[in-house]
Amino acid sequence: RGGLGPQAHADDPERGQCPVPALSHHGHQRPMLLQTATLLGVLVLGFGYFWLLVPSPEARLQQLGLFCSTFTISMYLSPLADLAKVIQTKSTQRLSFSLTIATLLTSASWTLYGFQLRDPYIMVPNLPGILTSFIRLWLFWKYSQGRDRNYPLLQT
Repeated sequence: RGGLGPQAHADDPERGQCPVPALSHHGHQRPMLLQTATLLGVLVLGFGYFWLLVPSPEARLQQLGLFCSTFTISMYLSPLADLAKVIQTKSTQRLSFSLTIATLLTSASWTLYGFQLRDPYIMVPNLPGILTSFIRLWLFWKYSQGRDRNYPLLQT
């Protein structure tokens, strides 16, 4: 039988159907899609609020700074959800070392830039990025003994 598609080799035990790995998590995509749509809705509502309901450019800029600061802080705090699992399993496998370093360097740079400008809307929201990066680096150091020895810089 020379057909195409998932049933093409269903009768051949050596070449039978194989599920596509990318589709095996389809059931888990709905909550993530809902969260993404909700956050996008908040962003659109915020944009509409700033452009339609806040007439003063100065007030708009102040409120937009607060709005952006809130999103930046939530971005930096979002990896904390995985930290409990890291501590429970004593494995840093679910953390990205390169992302941790990038977050540390980026948030430290923005914090210093905000400090130079004396701009709390730049400085304050980036402080959690520094803090959470140091927490994650500590976890890489603490749990580097086991099967996660993929990070040679942290081996003792």
